Amino acid sequence: MQKGTRRNIFVAATYGATLLLGLILGQNYADQQGKNPSSALVPIGFSDNSYKIQQVLDLLSNSYVDSLNLDSLQNGAINHIVSHLDPYSNYLLANESQAQSEALEGTFEGIGLEYFNLNDTLLVVGLITDGPSEKAGLKVGDRIITIDSIQVSGRNIGQKVVEKLIRGKKGSRVRLQVIRDSVLVPFPYKVIRDQVSVSSIDVAYLIKPTVGYVKVRRFGLKTAEDFKKSITELKKQGVQNLILDLRDNGGGYFHIAIRLASEFFDEQKVLVYTKGAHEDKREYFSDENGVYADGKLVVLINEHTASASEIVAGAVQDWDRGTIVGRRSYGKGIVQEQFDFSDGSRVNLSISRYYTPLGRSIQKKYTANWSSMIDYSSMYNGLWVLDTTFAHAQTYKTLAGRELFSGGGISPDVEISIDSNAVSVLYQRIAQSSYLEQFVYERFTKRLPAYSIENFLQGYHLPQQEYTAFLAYLKDRDIIIDDRKGRDLLELIQSDIEAIVGRYYFGREAYFKVKNRYDDYVEQAIRILTATDPVKD
Repeated sequence: MQKGTRRNIFVAATYGATLLLGLILGQNYADQQGKNPSSALVPIGFSDNSYKIQQVLDLLSNSYVDSLNLDSLQNGAINHIVSHLDPYSNYLLANESQAQSEALEGTFEGIGLEYFNLNDTLLVVGLITDGPSEKAGLKVGDRIITIDSIQVSGRNIGQKVVEKLIRGKKGSRVRLQVIRDSVLVPFPYKVIRDQVSVSSIDVAYLIKPTVGYVKVRRFGLKTAEDFKKSITELKKQGVQNLILDLRDNGGGYFHIAIRLASEFFDEQKVLVYTKGAHEDKREYFSDENGVYADGKLVVLINEHTASASEIVAGAVQDWDRGTIVGRRSYGKGIVQEQFDFSDGSRVNLSISRYYTPLGRSIQKKYTANWSSMIDYSSMYNGLWVLDTTFAHAQTYKTLAGRELFSGGGISPDVEISIDSNAVSVLYQRIAQSSYLEQFVYERFTKRLPAYSIENFLQGYHLPQQEYTAFLAYLKDRDIIIDDRKGRDLLELIQSDIEAIVGRYYFGREAYFKVKNRYDDYVEQAIRILTATDPVKD
């Protein structure tokens, strides 16, 4: 097929997709607070022009010289249109839509097992508590040899293939043959697949006497519920001060963020309001019985704190409820609504902007970059240049008299300087590879430790010879670190390795407890919370 012909077909299909997009834009959507967050697409009739477009699609389908996959053309056309609306609206195919839903809902049908492909062997590195695999008797450290008699050890088998073998309908059974402590277990473990839930609360624990720490990974369906349970438990342990860690939290469900933010207030206050070209102004209020309405509060944010996370941080800041510590947040102040097609695909469409209680818009400026195919966003796909300046920012004042700004994210009350080593190309290359995990699992998984998690957290530090061994390990993989850079990266890599070891031995919670021992953000938060007069400016 000639290049020009292919382009013309694509253009025709694009016009057809315009029709579909028109159907989307004309469809009523569900209330975001308390109702099902998705909407079904229903035809609303054809205009003269849309009928003409449909005729073109029929012509292509019935008369074109070669056979065409119209579904593929339409998917590409819809994606092309939606991606040019703004940086955040997007079109997801059925499998992508399902993956997004599972991540936000925190539930999927499977066996509750986390593995790492170590030298072509699937090493079990984590189990969901009371999940199917744990109930069946599997343990961290097991090496999976076969899945339902299919050999997976010693083969360069991909993640998608493994997931296809492991995932399945609730109630179905999968057999896993494993090696444990270097010995082949003589019988396969029979695991009954079930609904597996994964909390979006990474960790909640007493980090210091009277100081609690809660890290929220995303805002899923059960996040507010899990957060309330975590705070209730921490208060039983004497928590009077709280660190809420929203770093690297890219958002999630709008109404869940409102529910979580509501837990910090004991009276009705505006937490956020929304409005758009087709949306009247709507205010969202806190309840009157927040589970943590009293007590000091510090919220941690960084460059990757976005969307729903910024709603929480903005409400806390505008009402002088707590101190924001970290670095300026990402700046995504647009609300998406989900519109579902019957084939399982979905359009996430921007429908309104949200504003903090004082009326601040934290949305960065963006302009369509039609001439470039470069993705300038580290968090979102799209052909967009994002303006990160405050050139047109407005100034607002809180009740306490603090000056705040609109546009370009949430600016922290207390700023943490960038760690040049952490953002260096060299460290990012190491962190984004699997070499840290490979090194740990090859050297530290021969036997489980005889000491407790408390002893590990208090007394274990990576020996210098192990750090030297890791540098040699990297050198063998063409990552050469000179002596000066090795000293610069020592603390970062040391904490990474210690945290991975802790997670393997003692579970997910240990990972964050180890990382927090070296964390400047956390250290500053503790200093603020334990001071007589918390920092406000």
